[in-house]
Amino acid sequence: MPFMTHAENIIDAARRTLRLESESVAGLEAFLDLQFVKAVESIFQCKGRLVISGIGKSAIIAQKIVATLNSTGTASVFMHAADAIHGDLGIIQPEDLVMIVSKSGISPEIKLLLPLIRNFGNTLIAMVGNLESQLALQSDIVLNTTVSQEACPHNLAPTSSTTAQMAMGDAIAVALMELRGFGSEDFARFHPGGALGKKLYLRVQDLYLHNARPKVGAEDDLKTVIMEMTSKRLGATAVVKADDQLLGIITDGDLRRMLEKNIPSGEIRAKDIMTLNPVTLGADSLAVEALSMLRNKGITQLIVMEGNRYMGFIHLHDLIREGII
Repeated sequence: MPFMTHAENIIDAARRTLRLESESVAGLEAFLDLQFVKAVESIFQCKGRLVISGIGKSAIIAQKIVATLNSTGTASVFMHAADAIHGDLGIIQPEDLVMIVSKSGISPEIKLLLPLIRNFGNTLIAMVGNLESQLALQSDIVLNTTVSQEACPHNLAPTSSTTAQMAMGDAIAVALMELRGFGSEDFARFHPGGALGKKLYLRVQDLYLHNARPKVGAEDDLKTVIMEMTSKRLGATAVVKADDQLLGIITDGDLRRMLEKNIPSGEIRAKDIMTLNPVTLGADSLAVEALSMLRNKGITQLIVMEGNRYMGFIHLHDLIREGII
């Protein structure tokens, strides 16, 4: 029983945390006013970069917002508030915007930083949870991230407030993506590495060229078909005309079904075994589209085409090897 009580206390604390933080994020909707619009439009029209600063936990949130903005087409840079007053103010250029992220808006480092930025003449955006603070009162644009309560049981450790800051940063980033018409191809340019990047830019033509290109003619006999399939090791072969116009496909399953009919092998031709209208896709299709087709059709290979011309095969193993799956 003591163990169960201990476990219940842990779960109750976690549930309370998630509830309070989700309520804080939901509460931000009421703060999406013309100040938010002005902030997004100012960032969108900025000819320089968005310099984002903060102290403590807010500095960590500021770095996350910078990373999100950079990856979605908005040039941003992080400047730690403590380091700013010891030389890092040189980060700020005349055409830059500056955003300071702070819950209280009255941290000593923030109070020192404010007049320095004001002297530079850059537009200053405050993301702040205290609208009566020096930061809010001295900023050109104010984004309200006030929360009613931290998830911390003592209402001290930044929890709900930092969650709200991060969510507001995401709201800014997504609004800017909409303004820029930032699409999947743009995203791929900034995310070329890893499985995510490959899903966005890797194309079938990058993969099928490494595979064998099995093909037979419609009148080829069974031995020729089997030799072509086994030597190319793809478990299938295309059936084509002399100019590589596709007629059909022969798979391992087609061979098994033919053998079950007990037809004399000497009489069998490729055209007697092949499946008409096989599943195909274009060489310039995304690899992730090939994966979707393979899954939907329950097959392991697809015929690759350029127009009406047979080009080769892409296999499920190609997608596994590239980490698409």
